[in-house]
Amino acid sequence: MTETLASAATFTPPTRFAVPGRIAVGDQSAVWRTATLTEIRRETAHAATFRFAVPAWAGHLPGQHLLLRLTAEDGYTAQRHYSLASAPDDSGHIELTLDHVDGGEVSGWFHTVAAPGDRVEVRGPLSGFFAWPGDRPALLIGAGSGVVPLMSMVRHRRARGLDVPLRLLVSARGPEELIYAGEYGAETTPVFTRRAPEGTPVGRLAAGHLAPLFAEEPAGGWEAYVCGSNAFAEHASRLLVAAGQPVDRIRIERFG
Repeated sequence: MTETLASAATFTPPTRFAVPGRIAVGDQSAVWRTATLTEIRRETAHAATFRFAVPAWAGHLPGQHLLLRLTAEDGYTAQRHYSLASAPDDSGHIELTLDHVDGGEVSGWFHTVAAPGDRVEVRGPLSGFFAWPGDRPALLIGAGSGVVPLMSMVRHRRARGLDVPLRLLVSARGPEELIYAGEYGAETTPVFTRRAPEGTPVGRLAAGHLAPLFAEEPAGGWEAYVCGSNAFAEHASRLLVAAGQPVDRIRIERFG
């Protein structure tokens, strides 16, 4: 790799909140594995999905993340935490969906330099705080690239043919910025904050978006998963609490 990479010591991982009763998972963080890039799929103008072959991958739960390491020719390394977009399977492949962050060294390398055949290092899966094994009704709320770990949950439910209730609210500025737009089904409600197709309201996520979901709340209630920027996560969490969602049943993953 010819790109200059910042020291890993400068990296600050995303804030995560542990709540009693969360899923306990094995910690594979001590083992680095080689991941070979096999495919790049464009999702939006600023986001793409990168598929990797990781033959020794230990498997994961939807919602978990990994630590990725790039090493430059001069020895400098950069590490970033990324949510897994793929559903768990036994194919030996995993997928990450990355935004092209302005000035981002790692995301910049992926979006402008990386090609199939390139190798990186990964370790994980990490964290059970945001994991959903498919055993409880899930209400998913995400914005922008915050939909990535939530899509892993949607894909897992479909792949396993699960009948457990799951609903997804996903916020984007407009249809052209809606990651995975071609994959959503009846479980998904898009929320467009700036531009929308004719006849679709434009505006921020609001109580009115949550009301129908709580009107059909399943027996035992929802387990809520919120992922997005700091501002979005706080806003969505407040809406959930106002709608009657117990605080100890809201899982939050935020970035920024």
